[in-house]
Amino acid sequence: MSASDDAGQPTSRRDFLGMTAAAAAAALPSTQPLRQEAVLTIAQTSPTRRVAVGRITLQAQLADLAAGRTTSATLVQDALATMLRLDRQGPRLHALLDLNPEASAIAAALDTDRRAGTMRGPLHGVPILLKDNIDTGDQMTTTAGSLALAGSRATMDATVAARLRAAGAILIGKTNLSEWANFRSSHSASGWSGRGGQCRNPYALDRSPSGSSSGSGAAVAAGYCAAAIGTETDGSITSPAAANGLVGLKPTVGLVSRAGIIPISPTQDTAGPMTRTVADAALLLGVLAGNDPRDAATLRRGAPAVDYVAALKPDALRGVRLGICRKYFFGYNAKLDVVAEEALAALRSAGAILVDDADLVTAQAFGEAEFEVLLYEFKASLEAYLSTRGPDVGLRTLADLHAFNERDRARSMPYFGQENVAAAMKKGPLTSPAYRTALAHCRLKARREGIDATLALHRVDALVMPTQGPAWMIDLINGDQIGGFSATSPAAVAGYPHLTVPMGFVQGLPVGLSFTGPAWSEARLLAFGYAFEQTVQARREPTFARSTLELIGA
Repeated sequence: MSASDDAGQPTSRRDFLGMTAAAAAAALPSTQPLRQEAVLTIAQTSPTRRVAVGRITLQAQLADLAAGRTTSATLVQDALATMLRLDRQGPRLHALLDLNPEASAIAAALDTDRRAGTMRGPLHGVPILLKDNIDTGDQMTTTAGSLALAGSRATMDATVAARLRAAGAILIGKTNLSEWANFRSSHSASGWSGRGGQCRNPYALDRSPSGSSSGSGAAVAAGYCAAAIGTETDGSITSPAAANGLVGLKPTVGLVSRAGIIPISPTQDTAGPMTRTVADAALLLGVLAGNDPRDAATLRRGAPAVDYVAALKPDALRGVRLGICRKYFFGYNAKLDVVAEEALAALRSAGAILVDDADLVTAQAFGEAEFEVLLYEFKASLEAYLSTRGPDVGLRTLADLHAFNERDRARSMPYFGQENVAAAMKKGPLTSPAYRTALAHCRLKARREGIDATLALHRVDALVMPTQGPAWMIDLINGDQIGGFSATSPAAVAGYPHLTVPMGFVQGLPVGLSFTGPAWSEARLLAFGYAFEQTVQARREPTFARSTLELIGA
C-alpha cells in the first residue's frame, strides 16, 4: 500500500507512518527508524485529553509549571499528540518538517531541575518551535525547506537557538516554511517547500498561511505549542502572524542576532516571536535580544537591556499620538476597512489620540530598489553561510543550488521555478555601484523620507494601519494572489520594528493591526499592542474549516 504527499510524490507505507509519527511533512533522509518509532511511541502514549486552548500560552504554561499543575514532560507529550492529530492526520496542516528526538529527555531533565529548585531561565520547561532556517547543533536538520539540504545538520546552534536553550526552553521541532524563505521564485505559493509540501491555514484549509514563516504561524495558531520563532526579510513574520490570527513582532535589525540563520539579506533579515498574546511576544523578545560577536549588527545597537514584559500596561495608549496611514493601506478591501475602523475606535476608547491621514508618502518608492538589494545580498550572504556548514552539505554556491534544482526538477520545482536564484547568480559583489546605489535609495525612502519624516511631521509616537487583507486562496498554478497593499515593506526596508496584533475577522478569516515605530522602539510598540489587545480581545481559535465556503457557511 502506498500514499502520496501533496506534491504528488509517492510515499511508502512505512515512511508515511514514520512521517505521521513525527508529525513531519515529508520523508527525512536523516531520520533513523529508531527515532521515528520512539516519537510514535511517545505520541501514542500521550494523554488523550484535549488541552484547554486557553492554557496554550507561555504565561499560562509557566504558571502551571510553577504551581505544579503540570510538568514539562506532560507539555511535550501533549504537544506531540496535538501534532500527530493535526499535522499529517485530520486537517493535515503540513506545518512541521522535523521533531527533536531528544525533547522528552530534555523535558525530564528540566523537571528534575525544577524539583531540585534549579531554574535555568524564564522559559524553563516550555516547548517552542523554530523555523527550519535556524541552525540547531543537535539531531534536527536545518534545510530552509529545500531538498538540496535534506538530511544535513548544522554543526552548532544559531545564537537564537542557544539563547532559548539557555533560558530553559525545549526546542521541540522545526517548522515548514516557504522554501528558501520565499526567495526562490517570483511566482511561488507561500507555505510550499520541497521537503514539506503545502502548509495550510488552520482557519480555512484552502487559504494561504502566508509566508515565509508559514509553518510557525499555522503551528502556533493550531495549538501545537505556545510560541514559535519566525524570521523576516519583508513580511515573513508579520504577514503569517496576521493571516493566522497571531501576534508577530519583527524587531529592529540588530536587536536579535542572525548568526546561524540561513540568510537572504544582512540589511533586512531578523528573527522574532510569533505568539498568541502580546505578553508572550514580550517575554520571548527579552530572551532573544542581545549583543552577539557573531553578528556585527547587534554590536552597533548600543542600547541597554530592556524589560519588555514590564513595559506592558493596560493604559499604555492613554495620551499616545498614533498616526493613521490611510493612503495605500486602506481602501482596497471594504470588509477589511470596516474591521480596521472598529480597531481605530478601540484605540480611541483606550485613550489614544488618532492623527488621521499620517500617510507614508514613500511607501511605494523603493520596491524595485529593494528587490535589487535583495538579489545582491542573497548571493553574498547565502554563500557565506554555506561555507559554515559541514561536509554533509553538497552546496557551496548559489550556482550549486541552481544546478541541484535543475537536476531534481520533478521534486524540487513541480509548481514554480527559481527565477530569483537565477537572477541573483548574475549579481556581482556588495562593492558594486549598482548595489550601493540601490541600498542608499532604500534607506533614504524608507527611513529619513519615510517613517522618520512621517513620525516627525505629524508628531506621533507610532504609525498604525491594517497589516494586510485576509488570507488569499492557495494557488499552486499561479502563485500568490495577495491583493491590496501590505504594511510590511516600509519597516522591513528601513530595518525598523513592526508589530501586528489580531484586530478581528473578515468573514471568519483573521486580520491584524500593525504598529510601526522608529528603531529600537519595541518596548513602546509592545505596550501599545498590549493595551489594544486587552481592549478588543479579538483572537479566537481556528476551526480547521475544510474550505472558505464551509467557514462562512455558504
